[in-house]
Amino acid sequence: MTIIEAVILGIIEGLTEFLPVSSTGHMIIGSSVMGIANDDFTKTFTIAIQFGAILSVVAIYWKRFFQSVNFYFKLLAGFIPAAVLGFLLDDYIDALLENVIVVATTLLLGGIILIFVDKWFAKTEEIGTSAVSYPTAFKIGLFQCIAMIPGVSRSAATIIGGLTQKMNRKAAAEFSFFLAIPTMFAATAYKLLKFYKSGGGFHGEEISLLIIGNIVAFVVAIIAIKAFISFLNKHGFKYFGYYRIALGLTLLFLHFIGVELTII
Repeated sequence: MTIIEAVILGIIEGLTEFLPVSSTGHMIIGSSVMGIANDDFTKTFTIAIQFGAILSVVAIYWKRFFQSVNFYFKLLAGFIPAAVLGFLLDDYIDALLENVIVVATTLLLGGIILIFVDKWFAKTEEIGTSAVSYPTAFKIGLFQCIAMIPGVSRSAATIIGGLTQKMNRKAAAEFSFFLAIPTMFAATAYKLLKFYKSGGGFHGEEISLLIIGNIVAFVVAIIAIKAFISFLNKHGFKYFGYYRIALGLTLLFLHFIGVELTII
């Protein structure tokens, strides 16, 4: 992997991690087009740079993390379902990750859902709340489990989960960002631990690439989160739905014409 490739993957991670478009689908295309998808370091790199994306949420909303201890317990309530299910189904999830058809199909189906989400929850947007109770946090956590299917998008699943609990779009999106911190941190730490136990390690130039990737993901994610909230308030979800459908069709097209697409 070159520095330019590390920067490109960092940009992809920062742009797509918190948007309802599936970062997995984008990483498949990005790494495959650059011809580095089969490299073991690339697979670990794409996991490790999630840390930079996580820090972007803390940087933007740092005041929220000092308001109340209840805030952390609510995040824990939302985190538990995915933590338990993710641990139990880790090998099965990895198997799904190797199937391009699964990713493309979930991108398409998720895109269709996003096109209609604004109509389904129009009333909720008018009278929706920004408050998050413990039961609400737990139920959103159950929706997050759906995102274990590659291509679903953790962001899309949790935001829709918040809408079903009578939260307005902005509040649902922000709680989705907060819930990403323990979820992504745990998933990243677990994958890196497995990599280390399997005899893996980082040396010399690889460490520099990881630092660059995380910095880029951090900066780009800050921009993406702020832009997403603004865009969501003005336009809703439908354009993300159209984009997901286009991306899903692109993956299917590339797959069926014989382009080798390796899942991250």
